[in-house]
Amino acid sequence: MLTVRSRGCRMFVEPSVGSEGACRSQQTPRTAARMDEQALLGLNPNADSDFRQRALAYFEQLKISPDAWQACAEALAQRTYSDDHIKFFCFQVLEHQVKYKYSELTTIQQQLIRETLISWLQAQMLNPQPEKTFIRNKAAQVFALLFVTEYLTKWPKFFFDILSVVGLNSRGVDLYLRILMAIDSELVDRDVVHTSEEARRNTLIKDTMREQCIPNLVESWYQILQNYQYTNSEVTCQCLEVVGAYVSWIDLSLIANDRFINMLLGHMSIEVLREEACDCLFEIVNKGMDPVDKMKLVESLCQVLQSAGFFSIDQEEDVDFLARFSKLVNGMGQSLIASWTKLIKNGDIKNAQEALQAIETKVALMLQLLIHEDDDISSNIIGFCYDYLHILKQLTMLSDQQKANVEAIMLAVMKKLTYDEEYNFENEGEDEAMFVEYRKQLKLLLDRLAQVSPELLLASVRRVFSSTLQNWQTTRFMEVEVAIRLLYMLAEALPVSHGAHFSGDVSKASALQDMMRTLVTSGVSSYQHTSVTLEFFETVVRYEKFFTVEPQHIPCVLMAFLDHRGLRHASAKVRSRTAYLFSRFVKSLNKQMNPFIEDILNRIQDLLELSPPENGYQSLLSSDDQLFIYETAGVLIVNSEYPAERKQALMRNLLTPLMEKFKILLEKLMLAQDEERQASLADCLNHAVGFASRTSKAFSNKQTVKQCGCSEVYLDCLQTFLPALSCPLQKDVLRSGVRTFLHRMIICLEEEVLPFIPSASEHMLKDCEAKDLQELIPLINQITAKFKVQVSPFLQQMFMPLLHAIFEVLLRPAEDNDQSAALEKQMLRRSYFAFLQTVTGSGMSEVIANQGAENVERVLVTVIQGAVEYPDPIAQKTCFIILSKLVELWGGEDGPVGFADFVYKHIVPACFLAPLKQTFDLADAQTVLALSECAVTLKTIHLKRGPECVQYLQQEYLPSLQVAPEIIQEFCQALQQPDAKVFKNYLKVFFQRAKP
Repeated sequence: MLTVRSRGCRMFVEPSVGSEGACRSQQTPRTAARMDEQALLGLNPNADSDFRQRALAYFEQLKISPDAWQACAEALAQRTYSDDHIKFFCFQVLEHQVKYKYSELTTIQQQLIRETLISWLQAQMLNPQPEKTFIRNKAAQVFALLFVTEYLTKWPKFFFDILSVVGLNSRGVDLYLRILMAIDSELVDRDVVHTSEEARRNTLIKDTMREQCIPNLVESWYQILQNYQYTNSEVTCQCLEVVGAYVSWIDLSLIANDRFINMLLGHMSIEVLREEACDCLFEIVNKGMDPVDKMKLVESLCQVLQSAGFFSIDQEEDVDFLARFSKLVNGMGQSLIASWTKLIKNGDIKNAQEALQAIETKVALMLQLLIHEDDDISSNIIGFCYDYLHILKQLTMLSDQQKANVEAIMLAVMKKLTYDEEYNFENEGEDEAMFVEYRKQLKLLLDRLAQVSPELLLASVRRVFSSTLQNWQTTRFMEVEVAIRLLYMLAEALPVSHGAHFSGDVSKASALQDMMRTLVTSGVSSYQHTSVTLEFFETVVRYEKFFTVEPQHIPCVLMAFLDHRGLRHASAKVRSRTAYLFSRFVKSLNKQMNPFIEDILNRIQDLLELSPPENGYQSLLSSDDQLFIYETAGVLIVNSEYPAERKQALMRNLLTPLMEKFKILLEKLMLAQDEERQASLADCLNHAVGFASRTSKAFSNKQTVKQCGCSEVYLDCLQTFLPALSCPLQKDVLRSGVRTFLHRMIICLEEEVLPFIPSASEHMLKDCEAKDLQELIPLINQITAKFKVQVSPFLQQMFMPLLHAIFEVLLRPAEDNDQSAALEKQMLRRSYFAFLQTVTGSGMSEVIANQGAENVERVLVTVIQGAVEYPDPIAQKTCFIILSKLVELWGGEDGPVGFADFVYKHIVPACFLAPLKQTFDLADAQTVLALSECAVTLKTIHLKRGPECVQYLQQEYLPSLQVAPEIIQEFCQALQQPDAKVFKNYLKVFFQRAKP
């Protein structure tokens, strides 16, 4: 049996449990209930679906039943079943009882669960074979759940009872350690979300454990380690994991003492234990403590590890161990740095100096780990490295050794940034993704190096860059790539405003200028590796300001973009990225592009081709990539110094092939029988519209479509594209593309687009689904907000047809549980109210007023319904905005006949009924915004109707809600306050009090 210490005296763990114990053998009467054997067959992974469904139903039945679970308890205690899946199932049922139903159980039933678990634990000592790991883990979870439920009340001797059963039996110890890990997970695991009540309970449990049993548990761990360290590595590693987990919240002196630390250091020399021992030491080092004590602990550990030869990294071949060791060294380094920071803050210069000295002596080891060829080992030490540089940044003067350290870190980072031979550029998987993440960490180090010594970084990069590019033809791709990458990274490491790297600090500007000149004149853009090619283009675009200083290099870079090195590269990945980078390059240097415009447009002609599905020709660029090329072409034409006629001619040359192809493809679509062919033709048509849309992004306030003489070309496009709206096939795709084009044309063509809108809207309202309407309404809103009174006749004409289409979709029956249909309707409702808000907010309320009394009332009723009946705070907010606007416009003495009555009959009640609904959650931010607009509505009614409004509230409406007279008085006073904010705040409190 394990001996444990308790308050200084040695004792054996008591086998009994005391008055509330779990170990009274078989005192609780067992039920004779049998389990449903047929249902249990469904637990087998190979069972058919009917049996599996029956098993699930049985599980639900056992969860609900007040006592059927006892059959599972009996099956576990009596070892009725040998099938692992049934045992696991029984533990799941018990787990549910303990987790969700425990307070409903009788004292005898609770005693039964305790006895069941202890009986099962006792049986494990005798079983010829240990249970499967997944069963042991599930059992440990159930023990842990019972522990957190009962430890503070009914089972204070939980650990003593467990230990009295398991003794030093290896199977028992295994379960004891699993239970401890499960308890730690319940109490401490930050990934588990706990309620505030559970958090308080967990704190109380930990405090009680520290007071009553932690020393005993620590003693048991020591005995387990001592007993099994040479004979059972699995149990020893489990125990080390437990120590590492608990050390974060127990008294550190129980572990950080000679006997424990010496044993752990001994484990560092045992191959099967050392990784776990490393992790355990890391947790000890990571524990918060006094900075001087921490420094002493780390230093004593380091001395022992160094004398044992652990600092000789090059002698070690086991990379898994080195990865853990690197993490330990990182922890020790960061702990020393944390101590230094605290000591400096406290003004303890003497000890701070000692801490800095201790840190400096670890730098050599840190560098060995940082430069290690295994990236995991290197990655684990980056934190220490980063924090060390942060210290150096704070020092006023660096010693020669510190300068040498900075340079060594810099060289290590440069070396480690390099790709290895195995990196798969064409099919990047998990390993490649991990290296990309690792590179990001190294970039942070490089940025920190730049803060410590920008001159040194610039000089080092320049040296590496120049020597590599001098001989790039005979240098391996990874070295060429990293040399260019370093130049690219300097842009962020040495930041300047607006990319002005080539002005200001002369030495820095000239160094960067030299490197850029070398990059574009060396011929390295021809290097036959995708990584080098991409890095070349990325860097050229990042330093585009270089070309304003030395514009003579623009032609050769343009050629690189346009030939086999860029847009015509063998790799699709390179072509795709280059399309985007080319667009950025041209945009940023548009003033320098004038001499090359026509040449570029001629050279990209073939890349602009719309490739129809039937020609079988695989285009060099995807349609997404072509968007960038069209945009680039647009930018070149619009920003050129050509007169408007020339711009118009070039834009027509660019867009006419699209229009011609569009007409042909639309005819083919109308005749196409095969659905797959229809879809591919519609896609192609959509791309054509998208390309034309994209060219219009080149226009601006300074260079409008009109000024460039291009209105006619885009109007021709509109006339070409609009017939697609009446095509009965592939409606969604075609309408979406044309709608987007219309959005762009409203911005670019302004009122010239207006003649096309009525017909387009009419077509888009035919055969509408919820999604079509949701996408059409923003277009109408854009037109309304932009043109206001100009589009009043159009709006009056299409107002009711649009509303009828919306109401028709909203009134369509849908299945109760059809979530997507419900969501679509909710979004359509929001769009509808947004439309009404745009109309009223753009000073166009007469559009609504002119629809006839019956229609006006119907619209107003829908707004009241939106404010009150649908639990959607976003829509409710919009409805109150509409109502307050209408009250502002129509609520005075000269308003439409009957509107004042409507205000009192419907709008005022809506302002109370909505917030009083249970679904109106005043803790929700969106709902609070809706309430704020509700307050604005009431204030506006008071503003327009004056004392009459107050009288109505005082004498009629509020008394009808059974509001107390003094509260009515208080409400009306708040409403009459001139400061709207006072009333908004009051209204929230009013409804908080009114709700039960």
